[in-house]
Amino acid sequence: MATFEIFQLRKHLQRAVDEIGYKVPTAIQEESFSVILSGKDILGIAQTGTGKTLGYLLPILEELKFSDQLNPRVLILVPTRELVTQVVEEIERLSAYMNVRTIGVFGGVNIKTQKAQIAEGVDIIVATPGRLFDLVMHQSLALKNIKKLVIDEVDVMLDLGFRPQLLSIFELMPDKRQNIMFSATMTNDVEELIDDFFIAPEKISIAVSGTPLDNIRQSCYAVPNFYTKVNLISSLLRDTNKFQKVLIFASNKRMADLLFSQLEEEFGMECSLIHSNKSQNYRFKSIADFDSGRHRVLVATDIIARGLDLDKITHVINFDTPLFPENYMHRIGRTGRAEKEGSSILLYTPAEKGNKLAIEELMYYKIPAKKLPVDVEISKELTADERPDEDMGKDINRNSKLVAGASGFHEKKEKNKKVNLGGSYKRDIAKKYKKPKTRGDKTYHKRQKRG
Repeated sequence: MATFEIFQLRKHLQRAVDEIGYKVPTAIQEESFSVILSGKDILGIAQTGTGKTLGYLLPILEELKFSDQLNPRVLILVPTRELVTQVVEEIERLSAYMNVRTIGVFGGVNIKTQKAQIAEGVDIIVATPGRLFDLVMHQSLALKNIKKLVIDEVDVMLDLGFRPQLLSIFELMPDKRQNIMFSATMTNDVEELIDDFFIAPEKISIAVSGTPLDNIRQSCYAVPNFYTKVNLISSLLRDTNKFQKVLIFASNKRMADLLFSQLEEEFGMECSLIHSNKSQNYRFKSIADFDSGRHRVLVATDIIARGLDLDKITHVINFDTPLFPENYMHRIGRTGRAEKEGSSILLYTPAEKGNKLAIEELMYYKIPAKKLPVDVEISKELTADERPDEDMGKDINRNSKLVAGASGFHEKKEKNKKVNLGGSYKRDIAKKYKKPKTRGDKTYHKRQKRG
């Protein structure tokens, strides 16, 4: 079995790798190392949880030499502020015995602080596209010396609508640079980006999207509605020995808030919540509490949790069945990381059954079904989204009575026969003073005397 020594890293980098405890490189790390060192453009396709971040950081740090220049030489773009923080922390751990200046920039914090940090000089900058573009437009950051561009989780970045910012950022960098792109899925948008800006990239595909990881045990439950799902999750979470560290995915912020409020009533401080409407400090604290084990359960939305490296998650619960099958693969990839075993549970209502079938078709795998535990109450309470449309009980042809009654036409009342002739003021004046006999003929009276 290969170890990290096959890369023949420089001593200070190898020492950091050993101290962190990395032993055996994953397939994506092993395949991408030499390609990135060669300077070629590269596209790496690998599922979430396979070590893509270390896959591009090791060769970049191996090649990076000391420099006292102010402008960055390496730019790493990621979709979320949490991922910025995570990548910066990983760089700092790997470069513990190197002189590497790393800065992470993202929105939601004071831009003046980030400007001051950049002014002192930086080698590697990790950023979300929006804040990076703002810094460049404020002339606080120059990209003219970028030698390597890394775009991590590029499929998510395009899904979030960052394509315009990416294109603008590309134009501000030198054409002669190495492009390194990693993604969990190969979409049409990703292919277009490659065709437009990459030069004959070498493609490395380790695990095709839709391939279930062997070390993740999958199961599913057919559940009638939202509150029955809550009852099921509560029943499962009571087994604290089995469900030690649980990540629960909700489809949107509103559903995440509602689910969290329900679970908090029973499990209290065991639960954390994270989504984009929460403040930066709240989000970081939620992740820290969950990652450290202080909280056993984390309720999250897809985008926020994408790419986060959270250790030792025993279970991923899909509270809803995602509309896009690829999102299911991203979710379950949060468990079973670093060759450890994990479990995923999918909950689906009759309305979500089609989404479940699409997931199984993508994986070429039928998810084993389980029966609801006997202690789970089937709730009759429905959310606003699950209730039938209130207008369904009304007569949708209620105006048809007007049509049906056409044969009963009757004569209008006299007052309703009046025709609107406009304002009445002029008509009233005309009646009072009558029409003059002449049109202002000044000789009228003279003619009368002569006659």
